[in-house]
Amino acid sequence: METVPEVRKAPGLWSAGFRMGALLGIPTSLIAIFVVGRTWTSCDVGVNASANSLFLLFVAPFIWFATAVAWVLLYGAIGRFRQGAAVAVGTVFNLWFLWFVVTGMGAMGSYPDAVCPGNVPPWWPGFIPS
Repeated sequence: METVPEVRKAPGLWSAGFRMGALLGIPTSLIAIFVVGRTWTSCDVGVNASANSLFLLFVAPFIWFATAVAWVLLYGAIGRFRQGAAVAVGTVFNLWFLWFVVTGMGAMGSYPDAVCPGNVPPWWPGFIPS
């Protein structure tokens, strides 16, 4: 009788992906809302600081949720082959998503200002595209 090799199942990968996403989503969302708020303050975007802060606090859970879901999917799908690769891909995704949120929300093309030519604040590093 021939034995069939077992497929490597790792039910804990999905929950590990959720833990990683939940944990790493917190600094991602906090950094994103901090940088977007600072960009808006530098470029005089919005009504006032309290209205901008309230909106950013409303958006922060959505950024956290998107990061957590992405980690669950990435870690669950890639982690069964190589867990180190899953962490590397997840970290690259976190950095990309942070850049995407900051440049998408922070550099508003519809709100020109003389202080920020091209809607890029003067403190933004030149080597990071916006």
